[in-house]
Amino acid sequence: MKNMKIQTLLLAIPFLFTACSDDDPGSGGGGGETPINILANLYATSNSNSAVVAYDFTPNGILIRTMKSSSGDNQGVFYNEAEDELVVASRAQKVINTYSNIDNTIPGGDLNLFLSSDTVLESPRDIVVKDDVYIVSDSADVDGDPTTDDGRFFIFTRDANGYTLRNIVTVEFDVWGIELIEDDLYTVIDDTGDIAVFYDFIADYTTDVTVAPDKRITIEGIFRANGIAEDDGFVIITDIGDDANENDGSFHFISGFVDKFENTPNDGTLDFIGNQVKVTGHFTELGNPVGVDYDNQRRTIFIAERTNEGGKVLFFTEIGAGGNLVPTISSPYAGASSVYFDDK
Repeated sequence: MKNMKIQTLLLAIPFLFTACSDDDPGSGGGGGETPINILANLYATSNSNSAVVAYDFTPNGILIRTMKSSSGDNQGVFYNEAEDELVVASRAQKVINTYSNIDNTIPGGDLNLFLSSDTVLESPRDIVVKDDVYIVSDSADVDGDPTTDDGRFFIFTRDANGYTLRNIVTVEFDVWGIELIEDDLYTVIDDTGDIAVFYDFIADYTTDVTVAPDKRITIEGIFRANGIAEDDGFVIITDIGDDANENDGSFHFISGFVDKFENTPNDGTLDFIGNQVKVTGHFTELGNPVGVDYDNQRRTIFIAERTNEGGKVLFFTEIGAGGNLVPTISSPYAGASSVYFDDK
């Protein structure tokens, strides 16, 4: 459990989750300030302003810290707890930015930028990290022909000297959300209800190459997949529906996802009945849910909702049989684009 000294608390939301930690609470002290025990964090980015928001889970509630990044358009975020670093893909600057000393950044403060990649990205959408490898999905048109579908994965390595672009993997479909499950990279195929996988992605795709996925299936009931997240074998996939409609978004909750994926034939369809739980409807506030993360311990789904009322971060707990559910928490956040949950 981490202790944090926060000078200003912007907002406290009633704590609605069971919180626990393997560590003992810190006793605090020093500087005349009261340390706050941070049990977990949800980080959210925006692609309409430079704000990066931390939802700090405490024993008494969720505290919101809004911090300032160096970029006015961010999408794709990862938090490295061991180093207390926030890794953010900047659509405006076309780089990966890494900020340090996150736990000690006060509300309204500037994030400490200490490392950036070369300017090679074009339209980053998501980022996943494993050890020293950083994978960014990029939706920019590759061949200059808007009538053909294509996308890329930029693979960076990081060492003491910074980021190095190792290679670029190009695919002949639009990309958006990505998730590493063990060593396999799962990606949504934008403008469809399809999910694809590249087995042993980091080890097997080490050169600049154009490839087809190892397998691709359709998720019944999804119109336009965008975000994907996994925890403890549960996968959540978001569906933005018609991107001009603020109220037709949804997410699908799938238990035992990998087994269900493997048991579905290549180019086949994972049936809805018996395999999925869907949350949708006007009470959900889902219009364009572009980013998602999941914490199975708290049974909580976190959504970056881009369109509804200008943008929100939504929390859903204990979704049961799904349906037209009211969010447990709805937090306005203009331009919300991606979320990442870290349990201390």
